[in-house]
Amino acid sequence: MQNVNQDVLKISPYLPGKPIEELERERGIVDAVKLASNENPRGPSDAVRQAIRDATDYLSRYPDGSAYRLRGLIAERLEVSPDQLTFGNGSDEVLKIAGRAVLSPGDKGLVDEHCFIVYPITILGCNAEPIRVASNGWSHDLQAIADAIDERTRIVYLANPNNPTGTWFSHIEFVNFMARVPDDVWVVLDEAYHEYACTQLTYPDGVELLESYSNLIVTRTFSKVYGLAALRVGYAVSSPEIAELMNRVRQPFNVNSIALAAAEAALRDDSYINESIELNIAGMATISQGLTELGLNCMPSIGNFITFEVGERAGDIYDAMLNRGVVVRPIANYDMPDHLRVTVGLPDENERFLNALEASM
Repeated sequence: MQNVNQDVLKISPYLPGKPIEELERERGIVDAVKLASNENPRGPSDAVRQAIRDATDYLSRYPDGSAYRLRGLIAERLEVSPDQLTFGNGSDEVLKIAGRAVLSPGDKGLVDEHCFIVYPITILGCNAEPIRVASNGWSHDLQAIADAIDERTRIVYLANPNNPTGTWFSHIEFVNFMARVPDDVWVVLDEAYHEYACTQLTYPDGVELLESYSNLIVTRTFSKVYGLAALRVGYAVSSPEIAELMNRVRQPFNVNSIALAAAEAALRDDSYINESIELNIAGMATISQGLTELGLNCMPSIGNFITFEVGERAGDIYDAMLNRGVVVRPIANYDMPDHLRVTVGLPDENERFLNALEASM
């Protein structure tokens, strides 16, 4: 096509998981279970549901563009200054805001070869060049990424743990990496699964490292353990200087009022979050054991999902599981055609997944 941004033509659109309603309509089945998008299977807490109902009284008003109350709650919880925060319509938007703030045409952004697909989409959308760095055993090769930084590099996107692999890097590995990154290269540390992952003792807390690295940006989300994926609330924590730049390109009113109210209630409901984490730990153990008993290799994960290898029949197995009403995620578009990814569900959903997988192999 002519007269369009040519870099846009290089972008492969993000492919979301198949909706339950579409699956049931296509396959003629009922009571399907979706374990494809790394959501909290419990959904939001009762307190959040009430906050959403209360927020509907103000739908004729624009949302608080500064996210004043939520900003204060997060700043207090993380022990950071409110001016270190940037809010987005999900952390996906915050990732894009960071790219827009620092990338110019001809610049480079570095990503892992099996990275979350939004990273290269963002870089290309800024007319910059995404550089994929080969993984080391499915994990980020931080040494190779540091080696790949050159005078055109402006940003590095890292996910810890990574989606779709579930692999992670330790505190010392990350500190060693940051020591090699020039101060004028932004490092975006995507911690979408932080609340699940922080149970791992060697896992680095990016927010605690912000004082040491002025070029570090940490992104988090309410879409995972908080159960608010449909409402799209994410945020970045960075230096005030970077946050000020990011807020220059952030759209006004980009987080809606219902989402803000829900996030505030979710952040206060510690018991619900702790229960969700415990449920996830138990579910991870059940699924890992079940995959092992089926003779399948699965990647150790500290998120709320597990990626496992089924071989060249991955597409056929995925399709057979759809016919049994279980939706998992094929990840061939992540250059992993022999793997599938499953989200940890409720106990009965996990058992149903394992039974459907065994019957589909």
